[in-house]
Amino acid sequence: MAHVVILGAGLGGMPMAYEMKQALRKEDRLTVVGNGPNFHFVPSNPWVAVGWRSRGDIEFPAAPPLEKRGIAFEPAGAKRVHPAENRVELADGRFLDYDYLVIATGPKLAFDEIEGLGPNGHTHSVCHVDHAVKAEGAWQAFVKDPGPIVVGAVQGASCFGPAYEFAFIMDTDLRRRKIRDRVPMTLVTSEPYIGHLGLGGVGDSKTMLESALRERHIKWICNAKVTKVEAGTMHVTEHDEEGKPKKEHALPFRHSMMLPAFKGIDAVAGIEGLVNPRGFILIDAHQRNPRFPNVYGVGVCVAIPPVEATPVLTGAPKTGYMIESMVTATAKNIGAALDGRAPTEKATWNALCLADMGDTGIAFVALPQIPPRNVNWFSEGKWVHYAKVAFEKYFIRKMKKGTSEPFYEKFVLKAIGVVRLKDTPKA
Repeated sequence: MAHVVILGAGLGGMPMAYEMKQALRKEDRLTVVGNGPNFHFVPSNPWVAVGWRSRGDIEFPAAPPLEKRGIAFEPAGAKRVHPAENRVELADGRFLDYDYLVIATGPKLAFDEIEGLGPNGHTHSVCHVDHAVKAEGAWQAFVKDPGPIVVGAVQGASCFGPAYEFAFIMDTDLRRRKIRDRVPMTLVTSEPYIGHLGLGGVGDSKTMLESALRERHIKWICNAKVTKVEAGTMHVTEHDEEGKPKKEHALPFRHSMMLPAFKGIDAVAGIEGLVNPRGFILIDAHQRNPRFPNVYGVGVCVAIPPVEATPVLTGAPKTGYMIESMVTATAKNIGAALDGRAPTEKATWNALCLADMGDTGIAFVALPQIPPRNVNWFSEGKWVHYAKVAFEKYFIRKMKKGTSEPFYEKFVLKAIGVVRLKDTPKA
């Protein structure tokens, strides 16, 4: 009998649990360790932050669907991983022994790397539902007394899509309230150009996103480092193509959402051979850690090098489609190990993203993520908005039911290639 432990109950951990359960033998045990009792659908956080969704719409207790499938759930969270001892120390002092460990925790949000950044400082975030709820309260106060907005992603960030998405969502909400003319907006990003996305661009993303920003009267600053944030003022250094400081900006704002850089969680930080200097899990082609081969990494917590060097540091995104392929490969490889076979499965590492723009949307597919690509496609249209609304409902419903089917393969690619879902209600 083997015990498999999965750290994380989010977009990586929950699907990992359901697929892993299918790959286990009848006598094996499976336990999921969550950082709290609930699952929430992270891609919907931007909607929560402007009041288009409530917390209850996108969050539910993780234990019931897991336990219904015979999967144990521990909500205490992990204090420390001890890979040399094959056990996890929980936050409440208990220990879980494991035969195989899958780390699928997502990132630590590195707000502390910039003075004044984050929900405990002067900017908001859509990285967690707690942050989105706080941002929504501030948004309701803001629309009663509007002013400048600064939105974007700081140096070292790797997830740029939600920055664009939230900028466009705020623009749509302000237009619906008929107060857009009272709100100057500036996008600040560490990308070398608009539409880089941490991927070196996808299709015609540069031209199309620049056009979308111009159409909505959103200014931008690229190659930007946020040096500090004060109440009502963001200090930004713009760099040239060689990475040298070019211009200093002191941007006034009354509302701001800035995506932070990511790090590995504290429970794995500094463990030699397990993580890189930023705390991300080191993995081989089969999702295994080279030093501790019974430890696997899945999702945002794994170490992936940047697609290319940029004047200001940017990271590579890990989108849902990529995470899904990591999950499938990991489940099959652990299943093989339980049968005494060597792992053979590899994740595809393709990138796919649906980003809502309020009343339209953008979608991109990069197959594979690192150029040159077999597919390099970027598109804009109302169908993307409808597809994301439908996918939110689809994903949450499937998580509650405990299914292990491949969500992106079955739904999103079908939406892009065949279905336009025009009869789906708006957000």
